[in-house]
Amino acid sequence: MPTPLRRSFDYLPPEAMTEQAVAALQPGIRIEAPFGNRQLVGMLLAIKDTSDFDSSKIKPVTKILDNQPLLSGKLLALSQWAASYYQHPVGDAFANAIPTLLRKGAQLIPNTETHWQLTTEGKGLPEGALKRAAKQAQLVSLLQQQASLSRAQLDNAQISQATCKALIEKGLVERVEIAAQRYDHNQDCLKSAPLTLNAEQQHALDTINTHSGFQCYVLEGITGSGKTEVYLQLIEQCLKKQQQALILIPEIGLTPQTLSRFQQRFNCPIATLHSGLTDRERLLAWQQAQSGEAGIILGTRSAIFSAVANLGLIIIDEEHDSSFKQQDGFRYSARDIGIKRASDEQCPIVLGSATPSLETLNNALQGRYHHLQLKQRATGASAPRFELLDIRHAPMEDGFSPALISAIGSEIERGNQVLVFINRRGFSPMLMCHDCGHVAHCQHCDARMTVHYQQRMLRCHHCGHQTALPDRCPECNSNQLEFRGSGTERSEQALKRLFPTTEIQRIDRDTTTRKQAMQQMVDQVHKGEPCILVGTQMLAKGHHFPDVTLVAVLDADGGLFSADFRGPEKMGQLLIQVAGRAGRERKAGRVMIQTHQPEHPLITSLVNDSYHQYAKALLAERNSSGLPPFGHLALVRAEASNLPQTDTLLQHLRDQVDSSGCQIFGPLPAPMTRKAGRFRSQLLVRSDQRRPLHRTLQQLCSLAEQHPLAGKVRWSVDVDPSEMF
Repeated sequence: MPTPLRRSFDYLPPEAMTEQAVAALQPGIRIEAPFGNRQLVGMLLAIKDTSDFDSSKIKPVTKILDNQPLLSGKLLALSQWAASYYQHPVGDAFANAIPTLLRKGAQLIPNTETHWQLTTEGKGLPEGALKRAAKQAQLVSLLQQQASLSRAQLDNAQISQATCKALIEKGLVERVEIAAQRYDHNQDCLKSAPLTLNAEQQHALDTINTHSGFQCYVLEGITGSGKTEVYLQLIEQCLKKQQQALILIPEIGLTPQTLSRFQQRFNCPIATLHSGLTDRERLLAWQQAQSGEAGIILGTRSAIFSAVANLGLIIIDEEHDSSFKQQDGFRYSARDIGIKRASDEQCPIVLGSATPSLETLNNALQGRYHHLQLKQRATGASAPRFELLDIRHAPMEDGFSPALISAIGSEIERGNQVLVFINRRGFSPMLMCHDCGHVAHCQHCDARMTVHYQQRMLRCHHCGHQTALPDRCPECNSNQLEFRGSGTERSEQALKRLFPTTEIQRIDRDTTTRKQAMQQMVDQVHKGEPCILVGTQMLAKGHHFPDVTLVAVLDADGGLFSADFRGPEKMGQLLIQVAGRAGRERKAGRVMIQTHQPEHPLITSLVNDSYHQYAKALLAERNSSGLPPFGHLALVRAEASNLPQTDTLLQHLRDQVDSSGCQIFGPLPAPMTRKAGRFRSQLLVRSDQRRPLHRTLQQLCSLAEQHPLAGKVRWSVDVDPSEMF
């Protein structure tokens, strides 16, 4: 049942149900049953003859919602394993495996298509009756030749919705739902021919195709090395076996361009699953995957739990990306769940990245994963040239050094495009009074408010609180308010001032909230006109900009001094990924990195060596300190309206638990102690082995559920945390 309790529940069958009907029920169907004073939709796990509870106290199920299982036995087992591994309520884990409408008790949507056909009155329409409305007359004429027309057929005939609506209102045309024609999986799956692979790509493809069953492959390829073409040809082989391929990408923003490339190559149905869909769209896509209709399932993190009828291949692109780890609620890693699922389904899984995570790279180096490398760009283009700009004494102009301004100007004059990267949105990360030193802080978090100048707002990027941008200091009433530091909005304004005749495109979360906004911006860039792109890490992931010849990194120093031990790893990945947008085709590329630490060994290693060497150095550091992947971590987080309550609960857990084989640190205040008006503390649990870690966590969860403060303190467990905040 979808409850916060870490257990399953016993129910009796519906009162009117025969024994024969009960015996026919299968695990994986939904039931509706009373839970307290509510009716909830749960998932049937098993049927048994006895119960550990008094049968007089067991309630009957209200009704059975499905005739056939929604989830296969393997997917049921995977969800239960994930709930156990991540120490999460099993009912909530199952809720992640089915779309929202099904969780609410809705039925599957019939696989139909909307068509338009003539009514009886329309069929008897005299010739020339609509000569004043040419499009309406055209539609009637087409429907006289064909019994019905689909939306796609109407689009091909350039007949609009308005024309259809006008004829419906006249009673001449009606909309009908007819059974959708199923895709014939025996037909040729290709719409366009594959590209010719180079030797490295061909070796990777052959290696994966010649092995059957489960194997985890790490496809480490520099940016622009043609990993996507390898994916496409692997998918082609999967479809020819009449199997389905599941592809995960880190961001919704990448879905349109990835989908477009898949649609250009394949003619089979493609189901997309991500949070930008309506509940109905998501259910329809899920049904296409579950029925086997969709040959390709493309989605973000949650798609890993999709019901797939005949899974033959899993691909996780940009596997290092932290977006694959859920940061609230059910804190699972889609990458790690994907590996477990591939093992259960006995199919290959490919983890692709130019900058593999240290956990993945270590598994590859140890021989647990099959390591494949693409070291050259598929187009034959050379790798971009790195330049470090020492800005310690440079006269900066809104975050831009004179050398960088000159370089940007030179590229624009040559008719090229420039990408400016700053991983901070907004105008300025800090508003300070020059007279008294007051800094605008969030009322609900231990964080500064970010200035959003165009909206004249101060906004907290942690809890979402916002307030109007003041004209005077609230402490001393001075009007000497200063903006300290730069964000994407301030950088955009500076570039417009420095290059007034050049188009500036800002791409961040603030400018891409509108549907299709991201794709429209990318389409504009692909026209090839000189322009400057300025944005956050949204620009670093998977985009192909053939005319970008210069990538400018405004501030590379943030990750060097992060409180999170993963900071240097994430910084290196981000710099390499964003640098890879430069010089991807015939034009040479260069990367200019502004830094106050030009001699820092991590910065120089990234610039002078490969990411592979950089990652090996970080692995050596992790090994010496016993940090992942050489040790295993979990965070027990607690938050409440006051700090003593969180500390009391966590201290009790630490005192009572058997921690043999583990080290427990805390209770410690979270790096951001107050967030959204609540105080946060945490326990850090570390172990050399997974088994004692999970044994300790199970005890901690049991103790926490029974503690008197459990109703006042919100607590959670994060296994293999990707962030320590």
